[in-house]
Amino acid sequence: MSQTTLRYGPTTDAVSAIIAIGERSTFAGSNETLWKALGQDAAKFEATEVLVDGKTDVATTYTKVGETRVQHTFAHLNKDRSRNMGHIRSDLVHDLVAAQTPKEGDVKLVLALENQNQVFPAACAVARAFPLYNKKSAAQKLKPRNVHVEVSVPGGVTEETYKKLNNVADSIRLVARIVDMPTSELNTTTYIAEIKAAVQDLPTVKVEVISGEELREKGFGGIYGVGKQAEEPPALVVLTYAPVKQTVEARPVFVGKGIVYDTGGLSLKTSGGMCGMKEDMGGSAACFGAFLAAAKNQYGGALTAVLCLAENAIGPKAQRPDDVVTMYSGKTVELNNTDAEGRLVLGDGVAYATRDLQSTHVIDIATLTGAQLITTGKKHAAVLSRDEDFEKIVLAAGQQSGDWCFPILYAPEILKKEFDSKVADMKNSVADRMNGQASCAGHFVEEHLTADWSGKWAHVDMAGPSGKDQRATGFGVALLLAVLEKL
Repeated sequence: MSQTTLRYGPTTDAVSAIIAIGERSTFAGSNETLWKALGQDAAKFEATEVLVDGKTDVATTYTKVGETRVQHTFAHLNKDRSRNMGHIRSDLVHDLVAAQTPKEGDVKLVLALENQNQVFPAACAVARAFPLYNKKSAAQKLKPRNVHVEVSVPGGVTEETYKKLNNVADSIRLVARIVDMPTSELNTTTYIAEIKAAVQDLPTVKVEVISGEELREKGFGGIYGVGKQAEEPPALVVLTYAPVKQTVEARPVFVGKGIVYDTGGLSLKTSGGMCGMKEDMGGSAACFGAFLAAAKNQYGGALTAVLCLAENAIGPKAQRPDDVVTMYSGKTVELNNTDAEGRLVLGDGVAYATRDLQSTHVIDIATLTGAQLITTGKKHAAVLSRDEDFEKIVLAAGQQSGDWCFPILYAPEILKKEFDSKVADMKNSVADRMNGQASCAGHFVEEHLTADWSGKWAHVDMAGPSGKDQRATGFGVALLLAVLEKL
């Protein structure tokens, strides 16, 4: 595992490097708050002069503090952004932090920001730059070190805000770690153990697990069918949080796809297409991470996370194309593609969320379709909702958090026909792969919302932004937390 401990807040600890990131003009003039955060009169450094003058985008110099040689790096953060890129280029914050932070030694990282709207997305971007999972032999030999993150911004940052940012960053790194873990380490059973360990000291949180044959007995045909062949049983994990003092009337529910490995089932993926499928539980991890941070930060309303866990394995007990599955919603599904399994587990999850829970808002989130990347790209998740106001809330949360999103076509009248079946209520995969696949997948999930449920629903497909360069990003944690702030 990584030897880096990441903490947000001012520090007077000695460090071997100070990294400052901000728009180049930030380093000009007498910004006392910034220089205090940097710990020295940075204005005297020649490095800041060449940065401000535009001669370079990154400038480094060194000083000596006692017997310690201290690196000072100043990096320019481009502030140009279009209307779909949020309050700050959080992707560039991540890239600069990852590139400029030394791999060893204690570090102080200073974010020189323009306004308060940039604090949350920038802090979340920093967390993504320090992944925890690492099995390289050389990494185990590194000494433990601390990276301190301080924010310089007009109006300052309170101690309470730093405390909340630490909890959010911990969740983002936790989510990235478990998504990066191979299934030999993180199967459905060990995943549940991770969840229980993370919440065991939170008295406001309860965990319920329905697994194996109990799923079949209780009618969760989607989850059970997908995971019944695997060595470890499928499971529905329900996390509930009850606030000490309730100040929010909404009762949101997160529903996450948790396919710990996806071979495609009998509709088997190619070897090249199978690599990376350990990440197919990223939606459930995002729900778990956001739930955990919300509980630690004492969210003011009731909150539930429904995690739909299974391994889509092959073998004699695996479900087959042509099988008919009865979902928790009561609707029947003819399988024409066992590799379209995520929507089956999500269908059970949203049916449970809208039938058994007193939910006012349901968000399902998943690494659901490759079509999402074609539709909204690698950095923006796709959002589908039948409620325009709720769609706007999710999109605004993406702008606020740095987990960017973009709306996709909502048109069930013309897209539902893609699932027509002669023997069941629907098939599970589209007839025409050229007809709005990402939207179709969301509409399939929508079909399993309880008919008389009057709440608001949104579907988030995060297949693209869930990973970057063969690493999990922790995408979804910040997004879901930002949604909670708007309910």
